[in-house]
Amino acid sequence: MKHIIALQGLVTPWSDGLEPSDAELDAIEVEMPLILADVELLDALISMLDRPASEFDARRIRRARNRVLAARRDLTNRTAGPSMPGDAA
Repeated sequence: MKHIIALQGLVTPWSDGLEPSDAELDAIEVEMPLILADVELLDALISMLDRPASEFDARRIRRARNRVLAARRDLTNRTAGPSMPGDAA
């Protein structure tokens, strides 16, 4: 039996730079409520692709959109941070 052996190195060598950093993981964790709200909205929209919308579907999509807007608002308010005294309003 013959063994086939690669004569050259890996095309893409494995390095430590491929893993997300702690700062990137923290940013993902901060954005997770928005990500989950977007997934919920997409799930509601996808469920309606092959059938006409009922009143229940319209309510589900409306609530999912409101959750996305609330998550975006909360994320924006969190990243903006509190204003410092003496700042322009």
